[in-house]
Amino acid sequence: MATATLSESRTMLTLPSDSVRQILWRFADRYDLQMLVQSARGVARGKVARLVASGERNTHDWTPAKNEMLLAFDRAGITAAFMEPEEGGFIAGPKNLALSLSAFELAWVDGGAATASLASFLALSPIHERGTQEQITHYKTLAAPPQPQEQKDGQDRRPWRGAFALTEPIPYVGVDTGMLSGKVAIAEWRDGEEPWLQVDKRGRFITNIAFADFVTAAVNSADPRIKGSCVVILETGDEGSFDRGTPTKKLVHQLSSTGDPIFSMKVPASRIVGGYTVKDGVLIPNFSHGEIIEAVFRRTRVPVGLMSAAKLLSAVEPVIRYQRERFRGAEGSKPGSIRYEHGIQQREDALHRLVDVWATGEAAASLGFAAARLFDEMEPIEKQKTAILKERGVAGGRAEMKALKESEQRAIELLSLKRDDPRRAELEADPLVQYVLMDAEANVLCPATKLWNTGHGTNMMREAVSLMGGYGITEDCPGFLGQKWMDSQLEATYEGPEAVQRRQLTVTMTSEVFLAQFRAWTSGMRRIANTNPGTGACTLASAMHLWLWTLNYLQKATDPAGNKLYHGQRQGVTFALADALCWLLASRCQILDVLELEAQGPADSVAAEGLEGTVQFLSDLCHTQAAQAAGEASRICAELVFGYIPHPTWVDASHQGCFLASELADYEETMPGITAMAVDVLAADGSHPQKAGPCAGCAGNSEFLRLQNKLATCLSGARLAKDRAAETVSKVMIPEALDYPA
Repeated sequence: MATATLSESRTMLTLPSDSVRQILWRFADRYDLQMLVQSARGVARGKVARLVASGERNTHDWTPAKNEMLLAFDRAGITAAFMEPEEGGFIAGPKNLALSLSAFELAWVDGGAATASLASFLALSPIHERGTQEQITHYKTLAAPPQPQEQKDGQDRRPWRGAFALTEPIPYVGVDTGMLSGKVAIAEWRDGEEPWLQVDKRGRFITNIAFADFVTAAVNSADPRIKGSCVVILETGDEGSFDRGTPTKKLVHQLSSTGDPIFSMKVPASRIVGGYTVKDGVLIPNFSHGEIIEAVFRRTRVPVGLMSAAKLLSAVEPVIRYQRERFRGAEGSKPGSIRYEHGIQQREDALHRLVDVWATGEAAASLGFAAARLFDEMEPIEKQKTAILKERGVAGGRAEMKALKESEQRAIELLSLKRDDPRRAELEADPLVQYVLMDAEANVLCPATKLWNTGHGTNMMREAVSLMGGYGITEDCPGFLGQKWMDSQLEATYEGPEAVQRRQLTVTMTSEVFLAQFRAWTSGMRRIANTNPGTGACTLASAMHLWLWTLNYLQKATDPAGNKLYHGQRQGVTFALADALCWLLASRCQILDVLELEAQGPADSVAAEGLEGTVQFLSDLCHTQAAQAAGEASRICAELVFGYIPHPTWVDASHQGCFLASELADYEETMPGITAMAVDVLAADGSHPQKAGPCAGCAGNSEFLRLQNKLATCLSGARLAKDRAAETVSKVMIPEALDYPA
């Protein structure tokens, strides 16, 4: 295989270490997160792997063996990762990165195990995000495992488990979370006393329901004395029926419990998440179910996206081992021979396809962890924003949006200032400006992570399985790759299917603040290309420029009928452009992570060993992924720019500019060679080439073609980078065996 060779010092010798990952994903200075990762890994590659290997995925029922997994979560600190120290946890402050890291480690082995863990946090999330302080303290304390002091005092307490009951057995379940058939009505309301509610809800695909002690259920008012919708907390001990229903016959995620419960219960009104007020005899929840879901899903989509990233990266080692050992034992494969040592990896195709899988996994992880860190950074700023607006007497969604308009303009101004401008310090110190910037970015990164990681990531997981040959779809495939591929199909529908993520992106990616950020990011990639050209930053910057030009064009353009192209109902336009953006965002985050490793790696004694080779390899993966992203973005943008222009025909005026055969003969005398350049030529009798019409021109869109042509030339070096990455993959050392059972 002909490749661009590297010196030994610039070749990655082993798979990236934990120290490398900690720098890439920015938790090298967080000992608490490092310990959580090790604990979650121990459970995943121990208890969880043994459950999968022993066939526990073959039953839909919740078994005692599966329940042992929950106890392992408790012992390892995974269950307590969601709680504050005063609530029984051990991590203070925002926990988006913490939950993402633990989900990543569990999904490395099994997606169902990761889902079982995340579902408990999802049940608490409505309470955490919008609950009263009393609700938060009560339920998070109950859900935390018993503390050493409790055990010392002889308390035999087990943590409460929760489930989130949003979706229902109605048409198109899960597509529109605004549609509810669950109902809440006043059961009893005595003068001077708290109302009692009658809650009736039929759930669909509810995770953790087999062992849930409480449920946060979304319901709509069925009583004129209750306004709108809300989320209500139901407990197993409440009056009425808490029917867990039958287990869902899933093909995937069998290590998580899923069922279709039926609730008909009487609960006090204090169970309404976030509380309520009473006005003119009407009970008014402080938060609608939609407001609560928006706050919850905004963050919880990210760990699900990272589950797919974990699957892809976990596939690398098993595939390398399979490819190298494929021919060992055959008569013609002797130790020391290329066939024996390299197996399938003696062929370029196998290596290049594995490089694509690996590059996708790195990009997906970079995108997801960037989103998780952003939410952690944003949480205290968001609290500052809320306090400032409350002090100013601003309350309610619309009033808040109006109040932040000035801050949005200040944020855009900040992005336009040069680094040495004295006004930067003033704007950067404004918490409302910082909130607006973070909010605009988070509103895009969250759905992008969920859409791209679980969508394209699932497609690449199929590629990983195919690299194992027939072994990939067997029950004992090393790394459980077949199960992971199937699991990822379900993850793509979690917390809103792909259409929901695309719909959100079509709104958020056109905000003035985000577009100003995007322009700044594009300029940033140009600067990176100047110092680190091997990352593919130049390619990515050109693709980002092309995407932005296309968005501006589509927002002004119309189709032949005069209808706007960029419109909420034209999902053939808006959804496609959202897909293109996701490719670019993932590639950008991947490049930024490698730059972080290059900058911080030398200070880490473990990561510094062989750092040059690791950075070179990860840079080559960046370059490979940037080329893929640029290609996808270019294809999508070209379709949108030219796809809505009707093709010329021979019966309209568009053929008037064609050459006549008689004219060409005269022109050839003064302009030799013009005949070879003439595409469409009409004969004297009016006959024309056998096709639908003259070739389409590019009138009005020549700038797009210029940008696209520039992008094409920016791809220089991308395949050389892929060759280098393939050479590294063929030589990188892997452990003697997987560190969890087959």
